[in-house]
Amino acid sequence: MVKFLVIPTALLALTSCTSAVTERLIPQTEYVQREIPIQPRPAPVEMPPVDWYVVNSDNIDEFLDRVEADVGNVVFIAVTPKGYENLALGIADLRRFINQQNEIILYYEQQSQPQENPS
Repeated sequence: MVKFLVIPTALLALTSCTSAVTERLIPQTEYVQREIPIQPRPAPVEMPPVDWYVVNSDNIDEFLDRVEADVGNVVFIAVTPKGYENLALGIADLRRFINQQNEIILYYEQQSQPQENPS
């Protein structure tokens, strides 16, 4: 007998929910500003000074005397003219890469700045 009372009561309760006035949902677009923290730029590269000497067979004795008087030890680090050219090309390519990376960083910094909401 209890089963016969519970089922109609439950059906009545469920159907009364659908007959209530429902609000109409209107979708609205909300623009959310991205908040990307801008990191500080790294300190610039500071190259310590490097002494360059051009030594050939005409001035090698004078060079050896000067280096021995200034430093005490004579050590050679030599590079051929082609090696120097390759070194210069490598440094130029490194500079190009750094400049391109800087442009990419500037692009992302500009994109993360507050923008006006489109209407």
